[in-house]
Amino acid sequence: MKLGLDINSGDFAPETNVLGAILALEELPEDVELVLIGKESDIQPILSKKNCTSKQISIVNAVDTIGMEEHPTRALRQKPNSSISKGFELLAKKQIDSFSSTGNTGAMLVGAMYVAHAIPGVIRPCITSVLPILNGGDSILLDVGTNADCKPDVLYQFAILGSLFATHVKGIDNPKVGLLNIGEEEGKGNLLTQSTYKLMKGTDDFNFIGNVESRDLFNGKADVVVCDGFTGNIILKEAEALYSITKKLGFNDPYFERFNYENYGGTPILGVNSDVIIGHGISNDIAIKNMMKLAYHVAESKLTKKIKEAFKQ
Repeated sequence: MKLGLDINSGDFAPETNVLGAILALEELPEDVELVLIGKESDIQPILSKKNCTSKQISIVNAVDTIGMEEHPTRALRQKPNSSISKGFELLAKKQIDSFSSTGNTGAMLVGAMYVAHAIPGVIRPCITSVLPILNGGDSILLDVGTNADCKPDVLYQFAILGSLFATHVKGIDNPKVGLLNIGEEEGKGNLLTQSTYKLMKGTDDFNFIGNVESRDLFNGKADVVVCDGFTGNIILKEAEALYSITKKLGFNDPYFERFNYENYGGTPILGVNSDVIIGHGISNDIAIKNMMKLAYHVAESKLTKKIKEAFKQ
């Protein structure tokens, strides 16, 4: 298995990305190769400094970088030698099994849509976030920013995608799927959630348990929580702020430590034909390590293949 990693992108690139890759090798199987995509002249000195001569690491030279502020579509077209462009090129040629980056999120989404392409039948791919549950488990929230405006059939598909991710990557058997709403009753909510509820009610495509309220996000009432990307992103940013506040106040607790983004590393784009992982721009070496572990688990689970099979029906 070959896992591609963008070395040029992110706030602390290239050193942090290379160090994260080295850490990942310590926890990944021996048959996994990490393909470092970036400036070879930057990568080699870092590997040498850490005395890393592992045969599980290879380098693909990519001299350009797509900055965080650059227009995604224009940058991908104008910078074919950027690490993100090269990563998608390798992915399209099946020379790597997945591609991960902490760079320009827009460029990663555009690349996923126009190079990897959406799986036939998927209306809109989406991204997820992990919500720590008090009992020690996790639940999945989606979408968290890709699709600010959604229609009921899109939310219905998010439920399918989230259920497959929870089952095959998170190991949750028959995950409970809830629709985020302002009340538990069937008639609550706006036109979007009311219409979506009617679509989900009685479905055999996933285990729908009804509406869930935001106060239930961290108690495990649902294993998968579905919402539009606007709502999901607000929840995600609020959770990040809550973690930051606890650290500033010097409040240390094992549960709140699980809100630290470093623990999860990134999120797959669900619904595209290849495994594409997006990480946080401020990722440190621990977060990079965990992003590559996630990339391995997504690839090893054959999640993309299972999504394709689900949408053939």
